[in-house]
Amino acid sequence: MSLGDEHGYGGESGGRTDDDFGGTGQTRTRLPGGADTDVYGGARRPVRNSRSLITVVGVVVLLIAAIAFANQGGGDDGTSAEGEKGAGAAPTAATGVRPVKGEAGGIPSGFARDEQGAQSAAANYAVALGSDGMYRQARRTQIVSTVYAPDTAAARQADLDKVYSDEKFLTGIGLNPDGTAPKGMTFITRFNPVGSKVQKFSRDTASVSVWYSALFGLAGEGSKNPVSESWYTNTFELKWVAGDWKITDFTQQDGPVPVGRDQAASGAKEMADAVQQFGGFTYAR
Repeated sequence: MSLGDEHGYGGESGGRTDDDFGGTGQTRTRLPGGADTDVYGGARRPVRNSRSLITVVGVVVLLIAAIAFANQGGGDDGTSAEGEKGAGAAPTAATGVRPVKGEAGGIPSGFARDEQGAQSAAANYAVALGSDGMYRQARRTQIVSTVYAPDTAAARQADLDKVYSDEKFLTGIGLNPDGTAPKGMTFITRFNPVGSKVQKFSRDTASVSVWYSALFGLAGEGSKNPVSESWYTNTFELKWVAGDWKITDFTQQDGPVPVGRDQAASGAKEMADAVQQFGGFTYAR
C-alpha cells in the first residue's frame, strides 16, 4: 500500500510511475483532494434559488422532533438494545455488540471471529491507516505491524517507508522535507467511516468494504493545500491470524460521493482549532 496519486503526488508532474509501486499487484492509495485549488475563506457556493428557506426550516424542525420522540421513554422498561433490534429496529439503526475493549499499539484489537468482527476490524484499520501517525517513522511501524498480517507487514513496511520519506511527496502536499507541518500550519488527515459491507466471509478469511470520508490538507493562513473532503471505498482482504483479523491486501475506489450543501468553507483558524479540540474516533461496529 502506498499513499499518493495515480502517477504523481499531490497533482505534481514527475511523480512515481507504476513501476515505483512494485507493479500492478501493489496497492496504491490516493491523497484526498490532491488537485484542489480552493483556499480558506473562499466564496460561498451559489445559492439554489429553487430551494425555499421555509421548506428547509420545516424539514429540520420535523427531523429534530422525530429524533426527540424516538429517544423518549427508553430507560424504564428494562429492554436491552439487542431486544429492541429483534423487535423491528429501523434498518439504519446502529446494531451489534459492544465495541472491543482490547488494543494493540493504540489500535482496537481482539475482534470477534464473525462477520461483525471483520467489519469492526476493517473500519478501525482504515482509521489507523488514514491517520497522521503514518507520517512519523516510529508510529508508522507500529501501525503497520498491528493492522497487517505478519507475512504481509514486512513488505508493506518497506513500501510505506519509501513513500513517506520521499521529499518530493512530502513537499508536494505542503509538508516540510522531514514530514512536519510548516510553521503556523496544522496538518490534518482523518478517515471517517460511515458504513461497512461484507463482500465474502469464511471462518479464516473475509473481504470487507468500508465507505468513508477523508479530511486532508493543511490548515493555516496562506495554505496552498487547504483541508478538503473526499469520499472513498476501501475493500480490505482480511485473514484470521493468532486470534484476530489482519489485513493481507486492500483496494480503493472513489465514492460514493454525496451532494454538497450550501455551506461556506470555514476559515483557516477555525479548521485548525477544530482538529485540535475535537478528538478523532475509532470505529467498532
